[in-house]
Amino acid sequence: MLMVLRYSYDMKLDYDTAAALFSQFGNKTRLEIVRELVRAGESGIPVGEIKKVLEIPDSTLSHHINHLRSVGLIWQEREGTILRCFIDYKKIDSIVAFLTEECCAAEAKYAK
Repeated sequence: MLMVLRYSYDMKLDYDTAAALFSQFGNKTRLEIVRELVRAGESGIPVGEIKKVLEIPDSTLSHHINHLRSVGLIWQEREGTILRCFIDYKKIDSIVAFLTEECCAAEAKYAK
């Protein structure tokens, strides 16, 4: 049985939502998890493999995965006894869009 826990949604980020997402990148372990999931691509990666790569205890990994899930940066699917994690690329794209959506809008104002 496949259990899907998805939190993805399409939306333009507001400052509060963006701040919540960015706060998760401020932790080294969470940033490493996100990078591993991006490296894994759309296939995702089993939790056990993340644990091996990062060399951290189960409880620590679980704690950080829960933080990332709580803001919708990742989701998990159960495949029998394997729990696989996936990155939400739409959410990552929305973070980049938030940072760049007003690029150069005030350039004339600040030009010398």
